[in-house]
Amino acid sequence: MKTGIIVSRRDSLRLGLLTGASALLPAAARAARVRGDSLPSTPVRWIDDAAPPLSLGQTFGVPWPQGALRAGNALSVNDAEGKAVPSQHWPLATWPDGSLKWTAHALPAENTPSASMTVVQGKPVAPRAPVLLRETADRIVITVGSVQWTIGKSGNSIIQSAKAGQRTVMGSLALIASVDSVPQGGERSHFTGRIDKATVEQKGPVRAVVKLEGMHEGQGRAWLPFVLRLYAYAGADHLRVVHSFIFDGDPARDFISGLGLQAQVPMDAAPHDRHVRISTGADGLFSEAVRPLTGLRRDPGAAARKAQIAGQAVAMDDMAPAVRNLLDRIPTWGDFTLSQLSADGFAITKRTKAGQAWIDATSGTRSQGLGYVGSPTGGVAIAARYFWQRHPAQIDIRGADTDQASLTAWLWSPNAQPMDMRPYRDVMGMEAYAAQNEGLDITYEDYEPGWDDATGAARTSELTLWACAATPGAARLAAMAQANATPPQLMVTPERIRAADVLGIWNLPDRSSPLKARIEDQLVNLVDFYADEVDRRGWYGFWNHGDVMHTYDEDRHVWRYDIGGYAWANSELSPDLWLWYDVLRSGRARAFRLAEAMTRHTGEVDVYHLGRFAGLGTRHGVQHWSDSSKQPRVSNAAYRRIFYYLTGDERVGDLMRALVPSDQALTHVEIGRKVPGAERKTLPEGVVDFSFGTVWGSLAAAWLTEWERTGDVRWRDRLIAGMDSIGRLKYGWLAGSAPYDLKSGRFIGPGDKISISHLNAVFGAFEVNAELLQLIDVPRYRAAWLDYCRWFNALPQEWDAHFSLPFGKRNLKDGHSRLTAYVARETGDAVLSTRAAREFLGGEAGLGLSDGDPRIAHSGPDFVGPTVEWPGVSTNAASQWGLAAIQNLALIPDALEWAAAEKRN
Repeated sequence: MKTGIIVSRRDSLRLGLLTGASALLPAAARAARVRGDSLPSTPVRWIDDAAPPLSLGQTFGVPWPQGALRAGNALSVNDAEGKAVPSQHWPLATWPDGSLKWTAHALPAENTPSASMTVVQGKPVAPRAPVLLRETADRIVITVGSVQWTIGKSGNSIIQSAKAGQRTVMGSLALIASVDSVPQGGERSHFTGRIDKATVEQKGPVRAVVKLEGMHEGQGRAWLPFVLRLYAYAGADHLRVVHSFIFDGDPARDFISGLGLQAQVPMDAAPHDRHVRISTGADGLFSEAVRPLTGLRRDPGAAARKAQIAGQAVAMDDMAPAVRNLLDRIPTWGDFTLSQLSADGFAITKRTKAGQAWIDATSGTRSQGLGYVGSPTGGVAIAARYFWQRHPAQIDIRGADTDQASLTAWLWSPNAQPMDMRPYRDVMGMEAYAAQNEGLDITYEDYEPGWDDATGAARTSELTLWACAATPGAARLAAMAQANATPPQLMVTPERIRAADVLGIWNLPDRSSPLKARIEDQLVNLVDFYADEVDRRGWYGFWNHGDVMHTYDEDRHVWRYDIGGYAWANSELSPDLWLWYDVLRSGRARAFRLAEAMTRHTGEVDVYHLGRFAGLGTRHGVQHWSDSSKQPRVSNAAYRRIFYYLTGDERVGDLMRALVPSDQALTHVEIGRKVPGAERKTLPEGVVDFSFGTVWGSLAAAWLTEWERTGDVRWRDRLIAGMDSIGRLKYGWLAGSAPYDLKSGRFIGPGDKISISHLNAVFGAFEVNAELLQLIDVPRYRAAWLDYCRWFNALPQEWDAHFSLPFGKRNLKDGHSRLTAYVARETGDAVLSTRAAREFLGGEAGLGLSDGDPRIAHSGPDFVGPTVEWPGVSTNAASQWGLAAIQNLALIPDALEWAAAEKRN
């Protein structure tokens, strides 16, 4: 290691150098780190501010101040009364000194969980009925109480069977898919998931996790790679299912017409004792028997009717002879379907059997996506999260009148039009770069033939699968559907997260003055505006849900959904980070769930997971893959890591790990190929031109996360190599980019030209640098970054007095005010802190701070429907204003007050 590079927390953090500035690291946390005191109190709360009626099992992350917790220390969880509850924990990340930075904690499923909890030192309590996992050569058996799941390690049965007590209530569960040869009226081929690899990731006692990987096979073809995780929690009669697949087909020939999970359900009761339940509205339930006894011309008797409605066995002696003797004359209904083909409408139909007509049963708006079939002696329920949000979805029950029914949760409904992954446009004469740049100039879309490719996009879905010992009551089924649709979530309190000094620069909400209250109000209003826009604008659908639009069209009063690069945001200018920092400081459920849905989308749909673009993401566009700019700034691990640390989510962990080698993709994907003007330099093999923010900063987020998660110093050393080499360039960060040697991880060349891009610091570079400079002391790099922060928003006359090179174009001034605030805080420069405050409050090239709530409601023929507009809003401006507001409140709170007073006067 080079002299002067110290891998540790900087002693020179300079907290509170500015008069009245809030210390970013509370004194108690600093003392705990230095003295090694007992662990800080760690309260945990439900994000909805109340205990849920049903928890399906919980996993949440806990941060620790550096030096406070050593690996191997035992941790427990207490309920609101201070009594230990069963728990299981494991490390997620470490500090450079080896102490634990994040731990994850799992709690059992409960009907009446505690209103709040606390993580404490001590040996965790084991559950009364722990999760037991046994692995053999060909299967994995998980037992939770009286429920037993047998999971395949190869073949087509993902789950081979499920027992409740001594009875097998479920046969095999398989992944199924179909594909059509053309969008309409084509030949349909069917596929079944095949397990190629099974990995036990956790064995209990509170939580067990099994990871299955494979392909869908059929018609002599293997495709649609999948990863499936099955989670078992103590106290539960269910498995949580996290299903991920990659579209690896040909968009011009492969039109997916069905994608789902299908369970086989043994049926051995009399038809009138077989029951179907399908969730409808928020707590509504479609409840019917295969052979109905109610509504008949002859009354079977109150006891018989009551038992059937409750899902209980009907005693034949309780049935009136006039009905009992004619049961065979009552039609049995074997097949049921709920189709949710849009976000605002579903229909339930049923038929007696194949070959007979379908009968309309009922319809509604938004089903919660749970289906059940079974009898008083057991059955199966399955539910898909985001069911109506990711339409077209479907629940099918088939053969309920036979010895074996099937229950299918369709993630893509076979009743809908097949999935069309083709480009939305043709070449339009833009074969050459000159014409493509003209297209970019008019529609803001970067287009190149063949680069608008959906092959490699992925989607993750979350489901819950229950093995029921009896038909659950209506209230229980409604609670199950709700717990799956809106999963309760525990989160460490924002105060406790802040005290751990993790995840960069932010502070708790502060309404101690009118100005701060205005800023806090706008932060709340912005999140609420976007959460409401999701529903008002219908930002739903299998591939769209979780993203938001980029820019608003004030003439049409719609977002520019059909205009090139102005359509879907695809993480442009870091809305993901804005929302997650809002979550960190507020803990609000609405912000959490908006950010969670965005993370599920942007890390999967907007990123390539195989093929030539693997590891890169797609710039904003009409389709999530339509823009030909493929860059690390979109696949950025910085956008996933906060969710990962708050929840311990393994799928997001996989996605971030897959990005670690993604710099290699840039050897064959030239992301700057269309830049007009001078000929691009020919670089040696293995050397690629990297911008410092949009490329290296995005890759650094993946390396930082991998170093934290594994302790592998290779990634620390790669970070140091990049940091040190940037610091050695003549103009450091102001050079903007430089040739990068992929093998050594170092930038090469003199860096003797200044190139300042308004994009370099707005894709997580500010946030990643805040963490890098906390963890790794590379003096040259720190100086280079502070120079960049100082000069980006400098006045032209200040620049000219210092540099002999032209000032150049600037943009996003209010968003970049946090760079000025950072150097002011780091150097104790009160003049810079005042400048930063003026930049932020000036609102130049940004959203600006409103005086009151700017939202305006509209209706009438000039609008598609009831509309709310925020004048001048764009997702770029909202994201950067939100981040600047959060970070400036932490860095220069008193300077903001002074600048506001100056502005008033």
